[in-house]
Amino acid sequence: MTIRTVVLSAGVGAALWLGPVISAQDKKADASTVNVTGCLAQGDERNEYSIKDANGKTYGLKSGAEVNMKAHLGHKVTVTGTPMDEKKEKVKTGKAEESEHLRVSNLTMVSTTCP
Repeated sequence: MTIRTVVLSAGVGAALWLGPVISAQDKKADASTVNVTGCLAQGDERNEYSIKDANGKTYGLKSGAEVNMKAHLGHKVTVTGTPMDEKKEKVKTGKAEESEHLRVSNLTMVSTTCP
């Protein structure tokens, strides 16, 4: 066996071993991003908004200063965000309870009116 054969074998082995690991990380990153299109409404807390998708699922939305959601209240928008881990509290506010909360990273206006 020559050095060239040993190096080549080690390279192929490493590629076969690391390939599934890298692929799994890519899928995990893609799976954590959520896109929702619907009518943007005021949420049940200060600086929180909500959106209901076509299936009736309601999302609570929060963002930093980089996304101005207040300017799009009452507009049909598409938001992109990542799910947030939160403690579940039972609060009776008279509004639909959100099934999931998202940290919004992007907002695109679809229409200035909601159906």
